[in-house]
Amino acid sequence: MVIGGFCVAGIAFSTQPLLHVVTSEVLPRRWRGWGQASNLVFITLGGLLGLFVGAALNRSGSAGSDGFRYYYYMAMSCFFIAAVVCIIVYKPRPLETQTMFTTAEKLSRLDWYGYALLATGLTLFTLGLSYFYNPYPWSNPHVFAIFTIGLAISIILVIYETVFKKDGLFHHGLFSRNRNFAISSVCICCEGVAFTAVNIYFTYHVNTFYEKDEIFVAIRYSFKYTIAAIFACLAGWFCMVTRRTRWLTTVSFALFLIFFICMATSGRGLRSNHAVWGYTVFLGAAFGITLTTLVTVAQLSTPPELISIASGLIISLRALGNTVGLAIYNAVFHEALDKLWENVAQAVVPQGLSPPDVQRFIAALESHNSTDLYAIPNVTESIIQSGTTAFLDTYVWAFRYVWITAGCFVFLSGVAASFLIDEPEQFSMRIDHPIEEEGLYALSRGGEKHPV
Repeated sequence: MVIGGFCVAGIAFSTQPLLHVVTSEVLPRRWRGWGQASNLVFITLGGLLGLFVGAALNRSGSAGSDGFRYYYYMAMSCFFIAAVVCIIVYKPRPLETQTMFTTAEKLSRLDWYGYALLATGLTLFTLGLSYFYNPYPWSNPHVFAIFTIGLAISIILVIYETVFKKDGLFHHGLFSRNRNFAISSVCICCEGVAFTAVNIYFTYHVNTFYEKDEIFVAIRYSFKYTIAAIFACLAGWFCMVTRRTRWLTTVSFALFLIFFICMATSGRGLRSNHAVWGYTVFLGAAFGITLTTLVTVAQLSTPPELISIASGLIISLRALGNTVGLAIYNAVFHEALDKLWENVAQAVVPQGLSPPDVQRFIAALESHNSTDLYAIPNVTESIIQSGTTAFLDTYVWAFRYVWITAGCFVFLSGVAASFLIDEPEQFSMRIDHPIEEEGLYALSRGGEKHPV
């Protein structure tokens, strides 16, 4: 049931790039930074609502709680309202390409071979990485065989899209003007890889070392959304005024790198507990800037007729980075945790705990179940203290590997972003697809329309 639900949700999320397309096509090019910033602001508002409602409904942490059901009911209602609003209110003027082809002709023009190769290769690639130390070693066929086949299919996809299919999944027209679209694609894919570490492991990190109350965990994470909304607006304003994105994008990845370095140096002490509150400022600023500037750069570096393809590909590459990143971090994290039993056993067995009880001891620590912990034979306060220290120290190193790995990806993105080309002439008052009238127009300062 869960797998089926995620499949349906994945199909629904595939339309997300259209939000970025609509915002950009109906606004003057000079305002595109503002348009993308507005998207991000409302995304952060939804994120804050979902974060606090989810935390409140599941605050007890009980496995028998129905809080998650209520959360899904709320989300279902929101999506239902959004669907009704789209049906009733959103009625754009059809483009010529929408009416000149039949549905069958449109379907025949899609890159079905590319979709099949991407889905198959990515699934096997990530599945192989997910099996790494979870529970199989690299030498096990579950890991290297599946991973190798997925990698081989991905290589075939690259060859197919490069040599044989010039108007497919990676339309060659997107890369025809200059190197900006290629660089922004690399940057946003790496940003997706890195940001997965934040989405999956930041709250896990905080919950393991600093907070047990889900509300306070949510409050810490909420700073990311609040700061992101502010810096998205600042980035949109900066793009409109200066008509440049290169160094702003580079600085945003530097902020990402600072965040990951800070998280990698954090521990389980009170000092780190206080410091982590402030680290999310770097994270939120970087998140708000990158999604504003990179989508803007990608759209302005491609021909107007390919803006929907460009937006779809750029958001899909971020999702691709999310998927690959999740598999990478799971492998890194579980490799470090593979030493958990050994580390805890070295701390508690010499003090009198029986080796067969070590796994039960670890399970009690993981679930924060003090009743089970004290029910273990021969357990003492000294054993609990020593075992807890070894347990948390192992997690410190596991999280540290995750943050270092994510930092490597944002460093790569920052270097790539420094090679972007600023194109101030592209930040014009031209509207690519006006809502009300045929043709392309430029707006004067007085608000009058002049045909281009």
